[in-house]
Amino acid sequence: MRRFRCYLAAAMAAAMFMAQPAMAAEGTPVVVQPAYDSQSGGPGVAARPQEGAGEQQGTEPAGGGQASGDSIQEAVEGQASGDSIQEAVEGQASGSSSSTPVVVAGGDPVISGPAAKQAAEEEAARQAAEEAARQAAEEAARQAEEEAARQAAEEAARQAAEAEAARQAAQGRQVFTRQLDSSRPMVALTFDDGPNTSVGNQIMDCLAQYGGKATFFMVGSRVPTHAAEVQRMVAEGHEVANHTMNHKYLQKLDAAQIQAEVNQCNDTIQAVCGARPALLRLPGGNHNATVLANTHMPMIQWNIDTRDWKTRNADQTVEAVLGHVKNGDIVLMHELYSQTGEAALRIIPELVNRGYQLVTVSELAAARGRGLEAGKLYFSFP
Repeated sequence: MRRFRCYLAAAMAAAMFMAQPAMAAEGTPVVVQPAYDSQSGGPGVAARPQEGAGEQQGTEPAGGGQASGDSIQEAVEGQASGDSIQEAVEGQASGSSSSTPVVVAGGDPVISGPAAKQAAEEEAARQAAEEAARQAAEEAARQAEEEAARQAAEEAARQAAEAEAARQAAQGRQVFTRQLDSSRPMVALTFDDGPNTSVGNQIMDCLAQYGGKATFFMVGSRVPTHAAEVQRMVAEGHEVANHTMNHKYLQKLDAAQIQAEVNQCNDTIQAVCGARPALLRLPGGNHNATVLANTHMPMIQWNIDTRDWKTRNADQTVEAVLGHVKNGDIVLMHELYSQTGEAALRIIPELVNRGYQLVTVSELAAARGRGLEAGKLYFSFP
Protein backbone atom coordinates (compact mmCIF):
# COMPACT_ATOMS: atom_id res chain seq x y z
CA MET A 1 0.00 0.00 0.00
CA ARG A 2 2.76 2.34 0.89
CA ARG A 3 4.53 1.64 -2.36
CA PHE A 4 1.28 2.23 -4.20
CA ARG A 5 0.97 5.62 -2.61
CA CYS A 6 4.53 6.54 -3.63
CA TYR A 7 3.83 5.52 -7.21
CA LEU A 8 0.63 7.49 -7.16
CA ALA A 9 2.41 10.64 -5.80
CA ALA A 10 5.15 10.30 -8.34
CA ALA A 11 2.69 9.95 -11.15
CA MET A 12 0.74 13.00 -10.04
CA ALA A 13 3.91 15.06 -9.66
CA ALA A 14 5.08 13.99 -13.08
CA ALA A 15 1.74 14.86 -14.56
CA MET A 16 1.79 18.31 -13.00
CA PHE A 17 5.39 18.81 -14.10
CA MET A 18 4.52 17.94 -17.65
CA ALA A 19 1.61 20.38 -17.56
CA GLN A 20 4.01 23.34 -16.88
CA PRO A 21 5.65 25.31 -19.77
CA ALA A 22 9.09 24.14 -20.75
CA MET A 23 12.18 25.72 -19.13
CA ALA A 24 13.17 28.95 -20.79
CA ALA A 25 16.29 29.24 -22.80
CA GLU A 26 19.52 29.41 -20.93
CA GLY A 27 19.99 32.69 -19.10
CA THR A 28 16.22 33.52 -19.00
CA PRO A 29 14.91 34.41 -15.51
CA VAL A 30 12.38 31.95 -14.05
CA VAL A 31 9.50 32.37 -11.64
CA VAL A 32 9.22 29.71 -8.96
CA GLN A 33 5.67 28.63 -7.91
CA PRO A 34 4.41 26.14 -5.34
CA ALA A 35 3.77 22.48 -6.41
CA TYR A 36 2.37 19.47 -4.67
CA ASP A 37 4.71 17.53 -2.33
CA SER A 38 3.78 13.82 -2.47
CA GLN A 39 5.20 12.95 0.92
CA SER A 40 4.09 15.89 3.04
CA GLY A 41 0.81 16.40 1.26
CA GLY A 42 1.65 20.12 1.04
CA PRO A 43 3.08 22.51 -1.51
CA GLY A 44 6.53 21.99 -2.96
CA VAL A 45 8.46 23.96 -5.59
CA ALA A 46 8.03 24.11 -9.29
CA ALA A 47 9.66 26.45 -11.78
CA ARG A 48 8.42 28.04 -14.95
CA PRO A 49 9.97 30.58 -17.33
CA GLN A 50 9.10 34.23 -16.84
CA GLU A 51 6.77 35.52 -19.51
CA GLY A 52 8.70 37.02 -22.35
CA ALA A 53 10.54 36.35 -25.57
CA GLY A 54 11.92 32.86 -26.17
CA GLU A 55 9.11 31.09 -24.25
CA GLN A 56 8.34 27.64 -25.69
CA GLN A 57 5.12 25.64 -25.10
CA GLY A 58 4.86 21.86 -24.70
CA THR A 59 8.56 21.08 -24.75
CA GLU A 60 9.47 17.87 -23.05
CA PRO A 61 12.08 17.78 -20.31
CA ALA A 62 15.65 17.27 -21.37
CA GLY A 63 16.48 13.61 -21.75
CA GLY A 64 13.30 12.83 -23.67
CA GLY A 65 11.44 10.91 -20.89
CA GLN A 66 9.66 11.32 -17.61
CA ALA A 67 11.70 11.47 -14.43
CA SER A 68 11.04 8.83 -11.77
CA GLY A 69 9.22 9.74 -8.58
CA ASP A 70 12.39 9.48 -6.52
CA SER A 71 14.37 11.81 -8.79
CA ILE A 72 11.52 14.31 -8.79
CA GLN A 73 11.32 14.12 -5.05
CA GLU A 74 15.08 14.71 -4.80
CA ALA A 75 14.85 17.69 -7.07
CA VAL A 76 12.00 19.14 -5.09
CA GLU A 77 13.72 18.55 -1.77
CA GLY A 78 16.95 20.16 -3.09
CA GLN A 79 15.21 23.50 -3.65
CA ALA A 80 14.53 26.17 -1.03
CA SER A 81 10.97 26.79 0.10
CA GLY A 82 8.61 28.48 -2.32
CA ASP A 83 8.40 31.61 -0.23
CA SER A 84 12.20 32.09 -0.05
CA ILE A 85 12.61 31.49 -3.78
CA GLN A 86 9.81 33.94 -4.52
CA GLU A 87 11.51 36.55 -2.34
CA ALA A 88 14.77 36.03 -4.16
CA VAL A 89 13.11 36.49 -7.53
CA GLU A 90 11.28 39.63 -6.38
CA GLY A 91 14.51 41.04 -4.98
CA GLN A 92 16.15 40.73 -8.39
CA ALA A 93 13.20 42.44 -10.03
CA SER A 94 13.16 45.40 -7.67
CA GLY A 95 16.96 45.87 -7.72
CA SER A 96 19.35 46.52 -4.83
CA SER A 97 21.71 49.47 -4.17
CA SER A 98 21.30 52.50 -6.43
CA SER A 99 25.00 52.33 -7.33
CA THR A 100 24.82 48.64 -8.45
CA PRO A 101 25.80 48.16 -12.09
CA VAL A 102 22.90 47.16 -14.35
CA VAL A 103 23.91 44.72 -17.04
CA VAL A 104 22.52 45.56 -20.43
CA ALA A 105 22.50 42.71 -22.93
CA GLY A 106 25.27 43.18 -25.47
CA GLY A 107 26.79 46.28 -23.71
CA ASP A 108 29.07 47.44 -20.89
CA PRO A 109 27.91 47.99 -17.31
CA VAL A 110 26.01 51.25 -16.84
CA ILE A 111 26.59 53.10 -13.53
CA SER A 112 23.66 55.02 -12.06
CA GLY A 113 22.98 56.94 -8.86
CA PRO A 114 25.62 58.84 -6.78
CA ALA A 115 28.56 57.10 -8.47
CA ALA A 116 27.33 58.21 -11.88
CA LYS A 117 26.88 61.79 -10.63
CA GLN A 118 30.42 61.84 -9.21
CA ALA A 119 31.85 60.49 -12.46
CA ALA A 120 29.99 63.16 -14.44
CA GLU A 121 31.26 65.90 -12.14
CA GLU A 122 34.84 64.65 -12.43
CA GLU A 123 34.58 64.58 -16.22
CA ALA A 124 33.17 68.13 -16.26
CA ALA A 125 36.00 69.32 -14.00
CA ARG A 126 38.58 67.67 -16.26
CA GLN A 127 37.11 69.31 -19.34
CA ALA A 128 37.00 72.70 -17.56
CA ALA A 129 40.66 72.36 -16.55
CA GLU A 130 41.64 71.49 -20.12
CA GLU A 131 39.73 74.52 -21.44
CA ALA A 132 41.34 76.83 -18.85
CA ALA A 133 44.79 75.50 -19.76
CA ARG A 134 44.08 76.04 -23.46
CA GLN A 135 42.90 79.61 -22.88
CA ALA A 136 45.93 80.34 -20.65
CA ALA A 137 48.27 79.04 -23.35
CA GLU A 138 46.57 81.19 -25.99
CA GLU A 139 46.78 84.28 -23.75
CA ALA A 140 50.46 83.64 -23.02
CA ALA A 141 51.15 83.29 -26.74
CA ARG A 142 49.27 86.51 -27.47
CA GLN A 143 51.18 88.43 -24.80
CA ALA A 144 54.47 87.03 -26.07
CA GLU A 145 53.64 88.22 -29.58
CA GLU A 146 52.68 91.68 -28.32
CA GLU A 147 55.89 91.94 -26.28
CA ALA A 148 57.99 90.85 -29.24
CA ALA A 149 56.23 93.43 -31.43
CA ARG A 150 56.79 96.16 -28.83
CA GLN A 151 60.47 95.33 -28.52
CA ALA A 152 60.84 95.27 -32.28
CA ALA A 153 59.16 98.69 -32.54
CA GLU A 154 61.40 100.12 -29.82
CA GLU A 155 64.49 98.73 -31.51
CA ALA A 156 63.40 100.15 -34.86
CA ALA A 157 62.81 103.56 -33.24
CA ARG A 158 66.20 103.43 -31.54
CA GLN A 159 67.95 102.59 -34.78
CA ALA A 160 66.09 105.36 -36.58
CA ALA A 161 67.07 107.87 -33.88
CA GLU A 162 70.69 106.78 -34.07
CA ALA A 163 70.67 107.10 -37.83
CA GLU A 164 69.14 110.57 -37.63
CA ALA A 165 71.64 111.63 -34.98
CA ALA A 166 74.49 110.39 -37.14
CA ARG A 167 73.10 112.24 -40.13
CA GLN A 168 72.74 115.48 -38.24
CA ALA A 169 76.14 115.07 -36.60
CA ALA A 170 77.66 114.71 -40.05
CA GLN A 171 76.03 118.05 -40.91
CA GLY A 172 77.60 119.68 -37.87
CA ARG A 173 74.55 119.63 -35.59
CA GLN A 174 74.17 118.19 -32.11
CA VAL A 175 70.87 116.43 -31.40
CA PHE A 176 68.73 117.05 -28.31
CA THR A 177 65.46 115.25 -27.74
CA ARG A 178 64.34 116.35 -24.28
CA GLN A 179 60.80 117.53 -23.67
CA LEU A 180 60.75 120.91 -21.91
CA ASP A 181 57.90 122.93 -20.46
CA SER A 182 58.03 126.33 -22.14
CA SER A 183 55.68 127.75 -19.49
CA ARG A 184 58.23 127.21 -16.72
CA PRO A 185 61.34 129.38 -16.18
CA MET A 186 64.65 128.28 -17.69
CA VAL A 187 68.27 129.14 -17.19
CA ALA A 188 71.37 128.21 -19.22
CA LEU A 189 74.51 127.47 -17.23
CA THR A 190 77.65 127.74 -19.39
CA PHE A 191 81.25 126.76 -18.60
CA ASP A 192 84.28 128.13 -20.50
CA ASP A 193 87.96 127.21 -20.95
CA GLY A 194 87.60 123.43 -20.49
CA PRO A 195 87.63 120.61 -20.74
CA ASN A 196 88.95 119.86 -17.26
CA THR A 197 88.03 116.33 -16.22
CA SER A 198 87.98 116.69 -12.43
CA VAL A 199 85.72 119.75 -12.42
CA GLY A 200 83.69 118.86 -15.52
CA ASN A 201 82.72 115.42 -14.22
CA GLN A 202 81.79 116.92 -10.85
CA ILE A 203 79.44 119.36 -12.59
CA MET A 204 77.93 116.66 -14.83
CA ASP A 205 77.37 114.35 -11.85
CA CYS A 206 75.32 117.03 -10.13
CA LEU A 207 73.38 117.90 -13.29
CA ALA A 208 72.55 114.23 -13.79
CA GLN A 209 71.20 114.02 -10.26
CA TYR A 210 68.84 116.95 -10.84
CA GLY A 211 67.95 116.39 -14.49
CA GLY A 212 69.80 119.43 -15.82
CA LYS A 213 71.92 120.11 -18.90
CA ALA A 214 74.65 122.65 -19.54
CA THR A 215 76.75 124.08 -22.39
CA PHE A 216 80.53 123.61 -22.36
CA PHE A 217 82.51 126.11 -24.49
CA MET A 218 85.84 124.29 -24.94
CA VAL A 219 89.32 125.24 -26.08
CA GLY A 220 90.23 122.92 -28.94
CA SER A 221 93.85 122.36 -27.86
CA ARG A 222 92.65 120.86 -24.54
CA VAL A 223 90.09 118.45 -26.01
CA PRO A 224 92.28 115.47 -27.02
CA THR A 225 93.70 115.04 -23.52
CA HIS A 226 90.19 115.02 -21.98
CA ALA A 227 88.48 112.95 -24.65
CA ALA A 228 86.49 110.75 -22.25
CA GLU A 229 84.96 113.78 -20.55
CA VAL A 230 83.98 115.32 -23.89
CA GLN A 231 82.41 112.05 -25.01
CA ARG A 232 80.44 111.94 -21.76
CA MET A 233 79.11 115.44 -22.46
CA VAL A 234 77.63 114.28 -25.72
CA ALA A 235 76.36 110.97 -24.33
CA GLU A 236 74.46 112.71 -21.52
CA GLY A 237 72.90 115.42 -23.69
CA HIS A 238 75.06 118.40 -22.77
CA GLU A 239 76.01 120.82 -25.52
CA VAL A 240 79.60 120.91 -26.76
CA ALA A 241 80.56 124.34 -28.14
CA ASN A 242 83.52 126.27 -29.58
CA HIS A 243 85.81 128.57 -27.58
CA THR A 244 88.47 128.77 -30.34
CA MET A 245 91.43 126.49 -30.83
CA ASN A 246 93.96 128.33 -28.66
CA HIS A 247 91.90 130.91 -26.73
CA LYS A 248 93.24 133.86 -28.70
CA TYR A 249 91.46 137.22 -28.73
CA LEU A 250 90.01 137.22 -32.18
CA GLN A 251 89.74 141.01 -32.58
CA LYS A 252 93.56 141.01 -32.82
CA LEU A 253 93.62 138.58 -35.74
CA ASP A 254 92.99 138.91 -39.44
CA ALA A 255 90.19 137.13 -41.26
CA ALA A 256 92.18 134.01 -42.14
CA GLN A 257 93.49 133.62 -38.61
CA ILE A 258 90.00 134.04 -37.16
CA GLN A 259 88.63 131.35 -39.45
CA ALA A 260 91.51 129.00 -38.58
CA GLU A 261 90.90 129.39 -34.84
CA VAL A 262 87.21 128.65 -35.24
CA ASN A 263 87.41 125.84 -37.78
CA GLN A 264 90.27 123.92 -36.14
CA CYS A 265 88.39 123.88 -32.83
CA ASN A 266 85.23 122.55 -34.52
CA ASP A 267 87.23 119.86 -36.33
CA THR A 268 89.01 118.73 -33.15
CA ILE A 269 85.84 118.45 -31.07
CA GLN A 270 84.02 116.55 -33.81
CA ALA A 271 86.95 114.15 -34.24
CA VAL A 272 86.86 113.28 -30.52
CA CYS A 273 83.13 112.97 -29.83
CA GLY A 274 81.38 112.90 -33.22
CA ALA A 275 79.40 116.11 -32.67
CA ARG A 276 80.35 119.32 -34.42
CA PRO A 277 79.72 122.49 -32.39
CA ALA A 278 76.98 124.84 -33.59
CA LEU A 279 77.77 127.74 -31.21
CA LEU A 280 80.84 129.89 -30.56
CA ARG A 281 81.88 131.95 -27.55
CA LEU A 282 84.51 134.58 -28.19
CA PRO A 283 87.43 134.64 -25.72
CA GLY A 284 86.72 137.54 -23.34
CA GLY A 285 83.63 138.28 -25.46
CA ASN A 286 85.85 140.55 -27.57
CA HIS A 287 84.81 141.26 -31.14
CA ASN A 288 84.91 143.74 -33.98
CA ALA A 289 83.53 143.90 -37.49
CA THR A 290 86.19 141.51 -38.81
CA VAL A 291 85.33 138.96 -36.13
CA LEU A 292 81.61 139.21 -36.82
CA ALA A 293 82.17 138.71 -40.54
CA ASN A 294 84.52 135.71 -40.31
CA THR A 295 83.39 133.35 -37.55
CA HIS A 296 80.41 132.07 -39.59
CA MET A 297 78.72 130.92 -36.39
CA PRO A 298 76.22 132.35 -33.89
CA MET A 299 78.19 133.95 -31.01
CA ILE A 300 76.85 133.46 -27.46
CA GLN A 301 77.62 136.08 -24.85
CA TRP A 302 76.04 136.16 -21.33
CA ASN A 303 74.04 138.41 -19.03
CA ILE A 304 75.25 137.04 -15.63
CA ASP A 305 79.02 137.15 -15.17
CA THR A 306 80.12 135.35 -11.99
CA ARG A 307 83.74 136.56 -12.36
CA ASP A 308 84.77 133.24 -10.87
CA TRP A 309 88.02 133.38 -12.86
CA LYS A 310 88.97 136.41 -10.77
CA THR A 311 87.51 135.72 -7.32
CA ARG A 312 87.99 131.92 -7.30
CA ASN A 313 85.64 131.91 -4.35
CA ALA A 314 82.72 129.48 -4.22
CA ASP A 315 80.54 131.68 -1.97
CA GLN A 316 80.88 134.69 -4.24
CA THR A 317 80.14 132.60 -7.31
CA VAL A 318 77.00 131.22 -5.68
CA GLU A 319 75.82 134.70 -4.71
CA ALA A 320 76.53 136.06 -8.20
CA VAL A 321 74.07 133.52 -9.61
CA LEU A 322 71.39 133.04 -6.98
CA GLY A 323 71.26 136.73 -6.07
CA HIS A 324 70.49 137.82 -9.64
CA VAL A 325 69.12 134.96 -11.70
CA LYS A 326 65.88 135.26 -13.66
CA ASN A 327 64.05 133.47 -16.44
CA GLY A 328 66.01 133.22 -19.74
CA ASP A 329 69.43 134.13 -18.30
CA ILE A 330 72.74 132.85 -19.64
CA VAL A 331 75.25 132.40 -16.79
CA LEU A 332 79.02 132.55 -17.39
CA MET A 333 81.36 130.33 -15.33
CA HIS A 334 84.70 128.62 -15.99
CA GLU A 335 85.44 124.90 -15.82
CA LEU A 336 89.11 125.37 -14.93
CA TYR A 337 88.64 126.09 -11.21
CA SER A 338 87.78 123.72 -8.38
CA GLN A 339 85.95 126.54 -6.59
CA THR A 340 83.61 126.80 -9.56
CA GLY A 341 82.86 123.08 -9.27
CA GLU A 342 82.06 123.53 -5.57
CA ALA A 343 79.80 126.46 -6.36
CA ALA A 344 77.97 124.46 -9.05
CA LEU A 345 77.09 121.79 -6.48
CA ARG A 346 75.16 124.44 -4.55
CA ILE A 347 73.78 126.45 -7.48
CA ILE A 348 72.26 123.53 -9.40
CA PRO A 349 69.99 122.07 -6.68
CA GLU A 350 68.86 125.53 -5.54
CA LEU A 351 67.86 126.60 -9.05
CA VAL A 352 65.87 123.39 -9.45
CA ASN A 353 64.27 123.98 -6.04
CA ARG A 354 63.17 127.42 -7.25
CA GLY A 355 61.49 125.85 -10.27
CA TYR A 356 64.07 126.54 -12.98
CA GLN A 357 64.73 124.12 -15.80
CA LEU A 358 68.47 123.87 -16.43
CA VAL A 359 68.92 123.82 -20.20
CA THR A 360 71.52 124.20 -22.91
CA VAL A 361 71.79 127.43 -24.87
CA SER A 362 70.31 125.81 -27.96
CA GLU A 363 67.40 124.44 -25.91
CA LEU A 364 66.76 127.86 -24.38
CA ALA A 365 66.75 129.57 -27.77
CA ALA A 366 64.45 126.93 -29.25
CA ALA A 367 62.04 127.20 -26.30
CA ARG A 368 61.84 130.94 -26.91
CA GLY A 369 61.31 130.46 -30.61
CA ARG A 370 64.57 132.16 -31.51
CA GLY A 371 66.56 131.09 -34.54
CA LEU A 372 70.32 131.53 -34.11
CA GLU A 373 72.10 133.15 -37.03
CA ALA A 374 75.79 133.16 -37.95
CA GLY A 375 77.63 136.44 -37.38
CA LYS A 376 75.21 137.63 -34.62
CA LEU A 377 75.63 138.04 -30.88
CA TYR A 378 73.15 136.68 -28.25
CA PHE A 379 73.16 137.63 -24.56
CA SER A 380 70.00 136.04 -23.14
CA PHE A 381 66.56 134.75 -24.12
CA PRO A 382 64.03 136.29 -21.71
